[in-house]
Amino acid sequence: MLENKRILLGITGSIAAYKSALLARELQRRGAEVRVVMSQAAIDFITPLTLATLTGHRVYSDFTENKDQGTWTNHVDLGLWADAFLIAPATAQTLSSMVQGSGDSFLLAVHLSSRCPVIVAPAMDLDMFTHPATQENLSTLAQRGVGIIEPESGPLASGLDGKGRMAEPEHIADWMEKWFRDAAPLSGRRVLITAGPTHEPIDAVRFIGNRSSGKMGYALAEAFIQLGADVLLISGPVQLNPPAGVHEFVKVETAQDMYDAAMARFEGCDVAVAAAAVADARPTTPSDRKLHKGELPAAIALEPTLDILAAWGKNKTPTQTVVGFALETDNGEASAKSKLERKQADFIVLNTTADEGAGFGTDTNRITIFEKNGDSHKFELKSKAKVAEDIVTTLLKRILS
Repeated sequence: MLENKRILLGITGSIAAYKSALLARELQRRGAEVRVVMSQAAIDFITPLTLATLTGHRVYSDFTENKDQGTWTNHVDLGLWADAFLIAPATAQTLSSMVQGSGDSFLLAVHLSSRCPVIVAPAMDLDMFTHPATQENLSTLAQRGVGIIEPESGPLASGLDGKGRMAEPEHIADWMEKWFRDAAPLSGRRVLITAGPTHEPIDAVRFIGNRSSGKMGYALAEAFIQLGADVLLISGPVQLNPPAGVHEFVKVETAQDMYDAAMARFEGCDVAVAAAAVADARPTTPSDRKLHKGELPAAIALEPTLDILAAWGKNKTPTQTVVGFALETDNGEASAKSKLERKQADFIVLNTTADEGAGFGTDTNRITIFEKNGDSHKFELKSKAKVAEDIVTTLLKRILS
């Protein structure tokens, strides 16, 4: 859930500031882009150079970039850039200043001008944390919508033992992932996706297949995960690793295997996307051993495979959304519209090998999306990750209606 998220990390004057270096690395390890704002007091505990080196970005701590030249740092831009402003550690003084609406430091000015959500991870001594003033400040901030990452118990810098130490970096990163997931538009929705080719055996080593790489289906899985969905990915044989955060991953070989897995999981899903290139036919009498060259038949009898998309369309409920793909070698618009109607799908995504850079095996695609209400949406050639975002964005209106 932190992949490609932009997190502005605020660091204030606490001994726990040393943990912020580890926190920045942990957030980055999970895919986030991190930039740092430090209070002047925080610089006494950890150097800006350390944080700049770790994040690959300059550290912000003052209103002026160059006092001799009179250039200033735009605190508003930082609040607009971030998806979340995480202040960790947040001292008792910082919490009090936030409640009062103080803007007498660069970090507090960023807080006041931030349009993104704000989260604090308090860090202070036991008696400071339990003091009624601190608890009232935390309660006020929570009422204003500020996220509170509770401090943990353990040895404190004062020598006391109790609650007040900043949560460990891994625990803060876990909290942030859950927070992003819970706030995501598809949180709690289940999405079933088929991806990749199927292999229909001729004998023990030979098969009928196609050139599908699975990249489009896997990109869709990642896009849905980023929006908080529980993704069930059923994949034919591909050279790809399952996306991080997949709720369930099922590997299959044949069209029958994929059909069985897809139908067994369809009933509990909100969205089903048939992105796999399932074989339309299979050998009627495959051999369970390798056929030698002289034993190969002059012709191979075929029989049709079961149609996953058609079965979904037939069995869907009014609350389920079914999406299919149509790969054509020509313009394909008429074929895609026909498929949309015949398969009783809600959306059909058309792509064609006639477009350079689109279709099987590429890292890019050009698509047109047709809806059952007659609307269509045409997109330019993009990376499959961006194409997946376009598809999911187009589906959101229906899914959330």
